[in-house]
Amino acid sequence: MIIRRLAPLLCLLILLLPNADLPAQSTRQDSSAAVPANVDPGETSNGFYRNRFFGFSYRIRYGWVDRTDEMRDASSDPAKSTVLLSIFERPPLARGGDVNSAVVIAAEGLSNYPGLKNAAQYFGPLTEATEAKGMKPVNEPYEFPVDGKPVFRRDFIKQIGGVGMHQSTLAMLSRGYVLSYTFIGTSEEEVQELIEFLRIGTPSKSSNRAKSQ
Repeated sequence: MIIRRLAPLLCLLILLLPNADLPAQSTRQDSSAAVPANVDPGETSNGFYRNRFFGFSYRIRYGWVDRTDEMRDASSDPAKSTVLLSIFERPPLARGGDVNSAVVIAAEGLSNYPGLKNAAQYFGPLTEATEAKGMKPVNEPYEFPVDGKPVFRRDFIKQIGGVGMHQSTLAMLSRGYVLSYTFIGTSEEEVQELIEFLRIGTPSKSSNRAKSQ
C-alpha cells in the first residue's frame, strides 16, 4: 500500500499556479548544491537542457525564463528530491492576466512513496496535491510512451477568470527515482506542443538540432 503523503516536490507544484511567488533570486554560485550527490543536475546549453544521469533532454523555447535554482532552494529535502528544470513563459513574479505557461521536471526518491511499484501509482498523491489547488483531473492515468519508454500521463484543468489552465504530468520510474514532467499551458494544443520538445533516451549530438519555434 502506498503511503499517501505529499513529498517535497509535489508541494512545489503549487508555485506554478497564478499569483504564486518564487523565492528571491538565488545568489548561489554552485547550482548543484541542492541536488543529491549521486544525481546529475543536468546542464543547459544552446537552448537544450540535458540530463545524462536519467537519459533525457528537453528543448527550451526561446525567451522562456529559467527558475530552476530558485525552486531547488525551495525544496525542503533535496537529499530525497530535486527540481531538475523549471522554466516559465514569463517571470513567475510578473502579474499577467492569463496563464503563465511552464515546464517543471523533477526527480523524487522512491523512498518518498513506500509501496509504489509503477509510475501509474504516482498519480494518487499527485492528484491529491493538484485537487487541493482546484485542478480537476479530466481522465485516469494512461500509458503514454515517449520515444518507446514506459511513461504514464494524466491531464488536469482549472478555470481561471474564464480561461482554462491545462496541466499534463508525465511520470516514469528511473534509477530509484520517480521522474515527473509537468507541462502547463492555456490549451490542450499548447501543452501537447510543450510535450513534443521532450526526448527520452541518452542525449546525443543529433538532439542538438532545434525544431522551428
